[in-house]
Amino acid sequence: MTRNHTSVSYFVFLGFADYPELNSVLSVAFLLAYLITLAGNLLIIIITLADSALHTPMYFFLRNLSFLEICYTSVTIPKMLTSLFLDNKTISFIGCATQMYFLLFLGGTECYLLAVMAYDRYVAICHPLHYPVLMSSRVSMELAAASWITNFLVLMGHIAAIFTLAFCSSHEINHFFCDVPPVMELACGDTHGTEIAILLVALFFVLAPFVLILVSYAHIISTILKMPSAEGRYKAFSTCSSHLLAVTIFYGTACAAYLKPKSSHSANGDKIIALFYSVLTPMLNPIIYSLRNKDVKEALRRLSKKMCF
Repeated sequence: MTRNHTSVSYFVFLGFADYPELNSVLSVAFLLAYLITLAGNLLIIIITLADSALHTPMYFFLRNLSFLEICYTSVTIPKMLTSLFLDNKTISFIGCATQMYFLLFLGGTECYLLAVMAYDRYVAICHPLHYPVLMSSRVSMELAAASWITNFLVLMGHIAAIFTLAFCSSHEINHFFCDVPPVMELACGDTHGTEIAILLVALFFVLAPFVLILVSYAHIISTILKMPSAEGRYKAFSTCSSHLLAVTIFYGTACAAYLKPKSSHSANGDKIIALFYSVLTPMLNPIIYSLRNKDVKEALRRLSKKMCF
């Protein structure tokens, strides 16, 4: 029997319902990942605020990224832990819409923030003499603010279009949280227009900033290759390597989740991909930026000495 969306008051997450023996392993893994993510990103924020040597645009954007990762994981992992530890797998209709909104809002913000960070590296390497002007404190704040507010209103209409569809046949979301593909699978009737809108939004928030990143790195690599000394080339590339690795992980999983054809979606495959971008990537970013960044390691050493004495 077909039900319209007004009769749907809640949804139920299935997770890996076919593999109940994984619940205990996943609950411990998610809890550890969440604690590591919170600790790692908070440490990045504290270090970049406490050490005056890191009061530069590059670390201002990194601080924004760390704050964003804390928010991003807090949208999904606590509910996932509640589902696993307390066996409370339900979420209200409004709660599901809210969770999806913030998931997409923060994910879209990260896409543009990574593009802004790539532009920062482009200016630093390709136009070093103009860097203080082109990346002043005011410009840095404006770019960061634009990353946060660009998708705010667009996604409200996007979420409204999804949750005003007619839902039928089942309340069960074959996923860990309210992501777009598994929720759309519950919709009945003609969803073609909504699917086109979803693809356009994905292109705007995923592909457009990715193109900006590619253009920035094309200029960066070209400039680095023209440098006369090997030491200069190594130093220039080392300032970009952490960001480049973070971009590869984030965009690789985002493209796999949202830009592949609908016919190629598989429930368990989508869940595994979702775990990468919702759990693993936010946990890895502080590790990537600290272990591969000499300035952050030095700042951490100085902060440790201050705390000891």
